[in-house]
Amino acid sequence: MKKSKIFIVDDEPKILRFISANLKSLGYDPYSFQNSLEALEKIDLLDPELILLDIMMPEMDGFAFLKRLRTFSDVPVIILTARGNSSDKVQGLNMGADDYLTKPFSLEELFARVQAVLRRSANRLVNNYTTSEIKNGEVTINLAQRRIWIGNKELKLTETEYGLFSLLMVNAGKVLTHEQLLSDVWGSEYRDDVEYLRVAIARIRQKIKHVDYEGGVIVTYPGVGYMIANKEAEKHQL
Repeated sequence: MKKSKIFIVDDEPKILRFISANLKSLGYDPYSFQNSLEALEKIDLLDPELILLDIMMPEMDGFAFLKRLRTFSDVPVIILTARGNSSDKVQGLNMGADDYLTKPFSLEELFARVQAVLRRSANRLVNNYTTSEIKNGEVTINLAQRRIWIGNKELKLTETEYGLFSLLMVNAGKVLTHEQLLSDVWGSEYRDDVEYLRVAIARIRQKIKHVDYEGGVIVTYPGVGYMIANKEAEKHQL
């Protein structure tokens, strides 16, 4: 069975050795980097399934790393940092991180987060549906290829954003609650972490604007959840 490659990017040697040794004992294939620039250069070559990223790094901090990473890769990222204030957490999620852990954290919590992120990254919605393509108004999603188009422009999403948008698309016309979305996309252990959901929805909406679509795609039901309107059903009613 193929071992999942995990990059650990942290400038503290003791933390690198500690996390690496424990990941290896659980059957993962860890790669350690004290230099964030070196880690960026190795992503295309080694193609990791996950990156554990410290924010406080010399030369290039975690936020700058994330910003550059998201220009060419959607590999999942869990931020590890001693800075626990909520603004740092939101900034990391806004820049494309998939999860956030504040130091000190237990190994049990870290491994639970690693497993959750890898699980949803490996999830393939196409396995659960009889069709490989869904079309709703100007939006088309190819579940087999995991690609989305709005009109003739492709919408580039991270793994988490794709999972969320796809779930809303296959349930077009239905309101999905916060708990449903969090449990299905992030995992049952995240069902109360509404902040993750709000940030991901905001990021998707921002990316939709960048492909010149003003259709409002995702509808918010305050205190309840979200829905994508079923444009095909509306056409049939007309």
